Amino acid sequence: MSAEIDPPRISQLAALRAALERGTMRHAHRMVNSLHPAEIATLLESLPPAKREIVWEFVDPELEGDVLLELSDEIRAELISGMDAEELIAATEGMELDDLADVIGDLPEAVNQQVLRSMDAQDRERLASVLAFPEDSAGGLMNTDAVSVRPDVTLEVVLRYLRRRRELPDRTDQLFVVNRHDRYLGAVELSRLLTEDPELTVGEVMDTSVEDIAPETAAHEVAHLFEDRDLVSAPVVTREGRLVGRITIDDVVDVIREEADHSVMSMGGLAEDEDLFGKILPSARRRGVWLFVNLLTAFVASWVVGLFEATIAEVVALAVLMPVVASMGGIAGTQTLTLMVRGLALGQVERSNARWLLGKETMIALLNGIAWATLVAAVAFLWFRTWTIAAIIFAALLVNLLVAALAGVLVPLMLKRMQIDPALAGGVILTTITDVIGFAALLGLGSIFLL
Repeated sequence: MSAEIDPPRISQLAALRAALERGTMRHAHRMVNSLHPAEIATLLESLPPAKREIVWEFVDPELEGDVLLELSDEIRAELISGMDAEELIAATEGMELDDLADVIGDLPEAVNQQVLRSMDAQDRERLASVLAFPEDSAGGLMNTDAVSVRPDVTLEVVLRYLRRRRELPDRTDQLFVVNRHDRYLGAVELSRLLTEDPELTVGEVMDTSVEDIAPETAAHEVAHLFEDRDLVSAPVVTREGRLVGRITIDDVVDVIREEADHSVMSMGGLAEDEDLFGKILPSARRRGVWLFVNLLTAFVASWVVGLFEATIAEVVALAVLMPVVASMGGIAGTQTLTLMVRGLALGQVERSNARWLLGKETMIALLNGIAWATLVAAVAFLWFRTWTIAAIIFAALLVNLLVAALAGVLVPLMLKRMQIDPALAGGVILTTITDVIGFAALLGLGSIFLL
């Protein structure tokens, strides 16, 4: 997926739009194909559908495959649907197997069969090994182009072998050492091949501490491993110890970007590949589902308010102060929820430390609650000239901030245990809790002490 638009890209987009409006298509064609495929993808994602189709026609055939890889899933599928079979087959030629695995699911079945028939038996087997694993796993991320060597050969033999190959797979920083049964033993860095005595064997210089990654490992865990170990590449090894591929840093960067998009978009109930310039009806339908869920929770809060209708009618001041209680609880809860969702995503939050976090967030809520409830109570007294209302708003605000902290910790933990994405559902549930508790505390205390 392409990166966010920075100022140079904004100027490129403006220049391209100007060229399209002037009708200088030849200039626009040259402008598009002078860009990196990732930059072309960014420009395509920044255009409305009609202009997107025009610009896509400008892209040279030899660049189409690379551009498709950089696009979001939704826009990629949209462009693929408008391409003929020959064009699609040409676009997939030369793709690395891990990249082809990402795209092949979007291709028409007839094109899939043609692509597979154009591959040799070894490549088909390698592609099948990648497709056998979920897309968001180490096996789905890996490429099968790992270069392996035996431990009993000398470095001089390895160097001659590499020279005969003439080229290495992109981002190769180490060779993986395996026995004759392809069992993973360790790794040897290219720098050691060049600096050590060529008469030494691979087994004598290999690093056995280079840990492997199981194919079933979740993609976000792979990203954490690369971050923690400062990896450029890593071997993917089955439970039986057989080397099946490698993961490189470029694939991990994509995972990190997708996770960031997911976290931001999920807070609004949107998919991470939501097309900013997508069609109106599908976009409205997707957002409508989330609005419906939010509407149901809003009715719950309104129902709680309705229970105290008589109280509100008698004491209008409570109605004036209701938004203060709900807003403060919502903000405090969202702060805790955001930290918890991030901690869960990074693997920092577990059952063993959840109780400590709950105590910490409760104390923070208590300190903030006393401070801000005191301030609000003072304002309420100056406004309405009654200590009773000041005391009620103090108590209601303190209660709601404490409940917000509890909910901010417990809600994502419960959703995680139920295998529901806390980033997607946590915000709505938290808002409902803080609204209901805040209104109930304020109006309930008002009913007791003011009527």
